Amino acid sequence: MAEEAAIIARVLASPLDVDAAAWNALLARQSHPTPFMRHEYLAALHESGSATPRTGWAPRFMTLWDGDALIAACPLYLKNHSYGEYVFDWAWASAYEQHGVPYYPKAVVAVPFTPVPGTRLLARDDAARALLVRAVCQWCEEENVSSVHILFASDDDVLTSAQQELMLRHTVQFHWKNVAPTLGTGVSSLPPEGALAALGRPGGGENVAPTLPAARGSLPPEGALAALGRHGGGSGQTFTSFDHFLASLAQDKRKKIRQERRRVAEAGVSFRWARGADIAPADWDFFYRCYERTYLEHGNPPYLTRDFFARMAAHMPEAWLLFVAERGGQPIATSLIAIGAYPSSAGGQNDQNMVAYGRYWGALERVDCLHFEACYYQPLQWCIDQGVARFEGGAQGEHKMARALLPVQATSAHWLAHPAFAEAVERFLQREGAGVEDYLSELQARSPFKATA
Repeated sequence: MAEEAAIIARVLASPLDVDAAAWNALLARQSHPTPFMRHEYLAALHESGSATPRTGWAPRFMTLWDGDALIAACPLYLKNHSYGEYVFDWAWASAYEQHGVPYYPKAVVAVPFTPVPGTRLLARDDAARALLVRAVCQWCEEENVSSVHILFASDDDVLTSAQQELMLRHTVQFHWKNVAPTLGTGVSSLPPEGALAALGRPGGGENVAPTLPAARGSLPPEGALAALGRHGGGSGQTFTSFDHFLASLAQDKRKKIRQERRRVAEAGVSFRWARGADIAPADWDFFYRCYERTYLEHGNPPYLTRDFFARMAAHMPEAWLLFVAERGGQPIATSLIAIGAYPSSAGGQNDQNMVAYGRYWGALERVDCLHFEACYYQPLQWCIDQGVARFEGGAQGEHKMARALLPVQATSAHWLAHPAFAEAVERFLQREGAGVEDYLSELQARSPFKATA
């Protein structure tokens, strides 16, 4: 208790108010760091005007200090909407509104616009992580903030959140692993970034109202859910070529992928890639044209500004890989992949300990199957050639299974200040969680891989 009394909490109105070296040093100690939690990334979101109070992301970074030492911290934002989060709570907000209770502002502990699982609660140890969760919830209660939502959390974050009696919710993502599979039913938890161990997590829906009967979301028992395509007890052999990868698939999936790649090639489209500082300014400009157009074609302006990507090129070039599709010598489409080259990855920045993250894409011309080639097949081939351990395909998208991205569970943690709403959501999450398990069982019957003895 005396040690806790010496800890000072400070809420900061900008990521720029946090010392970058201290933040990144704390991040480097975590079990699942990603490049999206680096100070440079969060600062770029703020300085570029992408995640600011004007766009509905008001930073209130929570920090805990022991003297001059930063011992815990998290990116905390006050939100007046639910865009850019990928853990959908629109129905929660609607239920609050129907009952005359304000849902906004709410607080999210998240990386804006980035549905990538990883550490959200930076802490020097488990005790500091627990203090951080309590500090966030206490501050929100004092400020009349309706709720706290810790999105796409790491295993450490989830465990601490559950111990602090936050409610857990699951969603499904689809990830590819660079390991020739031995299909089994073993489940492992989220490993440190860059580990070749299997990545296992289940998922869920989004609709909830205070009148729904349900039960409290909780930590699933260890190993309780069977994971699809988990590489249980295999040799850990990485794929040696794209053909080696295709040979591991069922015949219909292998045939479909070859057909899709053939259509792109027959349309006269070829690809080149550039990584890090080798991505030319003109390529960044072309990428943004494609990225912006794709958003606008769907009726929305893009979340991220051109200045954000300029800051990435200037301050985090090693974290990016760009694929450019060309036809007749002219670029027509791009996909941008993030690379988990964080120094704390096991073994440093060796590619075999790295993770690739599918992030953004856009096209100026329509070519049949071009999206699949740019966003899946080119990145997977690159990962195989470079010996990269894992490719995370991002939020949602059951169609990814046909391309050997397998379902894994991502988890969020939630605290609601209103007792009646909290009770209703607790009940709902238990029922939702049972539906998630059924959904994963259904997916398991649809493995894209060959059956093995």
